[in-house]
Amino acid sequence: MTIHESLDPAGWKPARGYANGIAAQGRTLYLGGTIGWNAQQEFESDDFIEQTRQCLRNIVDVLAAGGAQPEHLVRLTWYITDRDEYLSRLKEMGSVYREVIGSHYPAMAMVQVVALMEARAKVEIEATAVVP
Repeated sequence: MTIHESLDPAGWKPARGYANGIAAQGRTLYLGGTIGWNAQQEFESDDFIEQTRQCLRNIVDVLAAGGAQPEHLVRLTWYITDRDEYLSRLKEMGSVYREVIGSHYPAMAMVQVVALMEARAKVEIEATAVVP
């Protein structure tokens, strides 16, 4: 059973690793910007991929607190500090994403920023989920 409907306009090249749009109904959860530190707000790594792994795990934990799972995600907005590092490590990024989130790809946007509020943070992700 499909929880959400992916919106793919006719004639558009298929999206890879994200959805162009998602239609959903249910209880909406809005997650604030989550970064790659642990539950004690301590960074265990300065590595971009490891911070991303922890950031995604943090999102899964907050989703669970709201009765949701990764497949309920409808939107992710990523803020990264180094576009070139992201692009050069895209294969690793995809592996980490699938490890934590699975093969569910919500609508996404990614923005390079000069810095994040926590000086050691390399990635921050806002999330929206809809629980049917």
